[in-house]
Amino acid sequence: MDKRIPEEGSGVNHGPREAHIRRREFFKLSAAGAAGVALSGGLAAQDTTSDHKPKAAEEISTNIADLLKPRTADSMPGKFPGKVVQIATGSAASDTGFDTNKIREAVETGMKELTGEKDIRDAWRVFVGPEDVVGLKLNPIGGKLLSNRPEMVDVIIDGLKAAGIPKKNIVIWDRRLFQLEEAGFTPDRYPGICILGTEMKGPNDDFYDENGLLWARDNIDRDYPAYTVDIEGKYEKNVLPYMINEGRTSYFTKIVTQTCSKIINVPVLKNAGSAVTLCLKNLSYGALSNTSRLHKIWAKSVAEPCAVPCLRDKVVLNIVDGLKACYEGGPGANAQYIWNANQMLFGTDPVAVDTVGYEFIIGERMKRGVQQLEDKKRREFLEIAGKLGLGHHDKDNIRLHSLELA
Repeated sequence: MDKRIPEEGSGVNHGPREAHIRRREFFKLSAAGAAGVALSGGLAAQDTTSDHKPKAAEEISTNIADLLKPRTADSMPGKFPGKVVQIATGSAASDTGFDTNKIREAVETGMKELTGEKDIRDAWRVFVGPEDVVGLKLNPIGGKLLSNRPEMVDVIIDGLKAAGIPKKNIVIWDRRLFQLEEAGFTPDRYPGICILGTEMKGPNDDFYDENGLLWARDNIDRDYPAYTVDIEGKYEKNVLPYMINEGRTSYFTKIVTQTCSKIINVPVLKNAGSAVTLCLKNLSYGALSNTSRLHKIWAKSVAEPCAVPCLRDKVVLNIVDGLKACYEGGPGANAQYIWNANQMLFGTDPVAVDTVGYEFIIGERMKRGVQQLEDKKRREFLEIAGKLGLGHHDKDNIRLHSLELA
């Protein structure tokens, strides 16, 4: 096994875990996606730039300028800047289940259309090789109702294996292991695949060691340059395990700084109010600690961490899972707003992919009467990401390839 992947007995738990009673009740998601914990009374986030009047979001400083480094050949927007492939999958998702054959056809069609390769193995090899440790960044916060579909992840793993990536070099990851398990990503379901979370325990586990220290802090990389924001995060003891640390600093998980050499980003198609939570947010908030306070500068904090090399230079591909999607209530899961969208998006340019996904979700919200006009302020995260060189947000510079399966 590659030395960067924790082995059995290393302190990282790969095994199945007993179901925790009421943990989803404990671990509530706000409609705006703020933290993924029940925030009332659990968080006091303050900008520290003023002792009196709070600063506006655009006035709150970050250290992003200090974190930018020279680009590499793999840096965002990747091998196909501005190119987005949109696949309408037909009835891959229905009220009765998921058609794995259609999902496979859609993934293979999208990969070939994006890369121009005729052989699906060659299409995957454009991005990864046998020497890579490939991390699949999922989004499991919606449980089985609205998370990545295991059937789709199966197809991606099959493609990686066909391209020569050994199973031991494939990592399924997110910030919280118990949410991956609740969404169906367990060692029993994926034998031989490493399943990791920065926060490996659930709400009913003891997060603290015998000295009262929060053990999950071992999984953040304090030696890697951190993202700092002039907002103080302060948490109650039952909330702190999900944030890992307090203060003005957000640390990157060792999953992105040490374990994975390449990352394939697999977000779920969903709204965040009158914006979206897709490629960029799945990466930034999924890879950092102490995120609750970052919602005060939502647009900056969605885009800026993706410009740090551990994400910018390792995320080589984005595949949006839009088999089921939500147009309201995201990024959590509310059944009345979820529909069988039967869409997938493919691209190396996360800004272009998010722009296409934004247009799709806002169009759906307008069609269903949830909103009448676009709130252009909610595009700001795309503009910031564009200025950071992460991709194209101007629709005139995006080449959209729309295909529909029979």
